Amino acid sequence: MSTKVTMTDTAYNIMSKRKKEVDFPKLWADVAKSMKIPEEKMSRKKRQFYAELMEDHRFASLKGNKWDLRSRRSYTEVTTETDIDEDDEIEEYEDGDVLDLPKGDDEY
Repeated sequence: MSTKVTMTDTAYNIMSKRKKEVDFPKLWADVAKSMKIPEEKMSRKKRQFYAELMEDHRFASLKGNKWDLRSRRSYTEVTTETDIDEDDEIEEYEDGDVLDLPKGDDEY
């Protein structure tokens, strides 16, 4: 069994000690310092961390690039504006085309 601590586990531990949300740059700096990430790997690891943070359901992405633990937030605070309701309009691309989804036999 592996005991390797991930960047998101480290972020969770850091956030658990805080009482409120934190800006992403501050959270990243705390994670990088705690995990002693070498300077030459910082850029790549930062992108990886952000992607992993977005996928980890323990965290809530808030307005202004702030993050908090999902357990401290209400459902309406963590529901994103990109969640689509049946009443939402289809967004058009700049050239006026709409998203071309497969239909008929090609449908998912």
